Amino acid sequence: MDALVEDFVAYIRLERGQSEKTQRTYASLLGRFTRWAQEHEIDQWASVTLDHLMKYLQWERQRPLVNEPAESTRRLSSESLYLEIAALKSFYRFCETENHLPRNVAEILSLPRRWKRLPKCLSGNEIDRLLQPESPVTPRSLCDQAVLELAYASGLRLSELRTLRLEQLHLAEGFVTVIGKGDKERVVPVGKAATESIETYLENGRPALVSRKSPANVFLNLRGTDFASVTLWLRIKQKVKRSGIERNVTPHMLRHSFATHLLENGADLRVIQEMLGHASIATTEVYTHVESERLRAVHRQFHPRG
Repeated sequence: MDALVEDFVAYIRLERGQSEKTQRTYASLLGRFTRWAQEHEIDQWASVTLDHLMKYLQWERQRPLVNEPAESTRRLSSESLYLEIAALKSFYRFCETENHLPRNVAEILSLPRRWKRLPKCLSGNEIDRLLQPESPVTPRSLCDQAVLELAYASGLRLSELRTLRLEQLHLAEGFVTVIGKGDKERVVPVGKAATESIETYLENGRPALVSRKSPANVFLNLRGTDFASVTLWLRIKQKVKRSGIERNVTPHMLRHSFATHLLENGADLRVIQEMLGHASIATTEVYTHVESERLRAVHRQFHPRG
């Protein structure tokens, strides 16, 4: 069973161009099912029936969560269950297409409704505080400033910031090329403030960080190597704290702020979709809900009968 899962992961990597994170997620979710199947004396995918899948999903909904106290009543969320069903359906479609299995027993599994969570973003005042240059000026502070300016100016994901290379910068022309999810390339504009911050870092900060083994990544840590995701986010969190922002800022909040502030100032949703690298406009449309919430709040505050 595990061998077929490995074939599927190789397929979504090589044929579908899925990210490493997606590959790990699908491998983990399918591995959880294979372990359950083996505990129930099912040793091959051809023996799995729809009834087995239903029993497994029911078991998943009822099992206690890992690392929760024994008395906890928390159970698997609809979002997590959605991912499990999506992984099984995608796996079985692959097996059906490649003739690995005689039938697709997951075909009629229905996906639970996914509630749209409105993205949280920073206010204009919080952005101003976060992007205020720090003293004394050091290679580290210049790096942090350039990362934050680019993140807010262009809406890049944390992984895209971390892996951005020097040849992807086109500062004189005012844009960067970004390799996003599924290895898809897109062109994203960079504003004047971000361009100046990056140029200052490249001239006065990065040379002091470079070592003989340094990669061509734009942003380097104090050892002269590329950032791990956790390390880069920790640096940003530390800058948030030093800026006096007391909210819990998540990795995506700068990206959400970029999109929300563009929409509030009249940008076209299709343009925002292109800059964010969303494959579907439906993903970008969540920001219209944020704008609607803001308009309703203004109406309640200022309308005589609000």
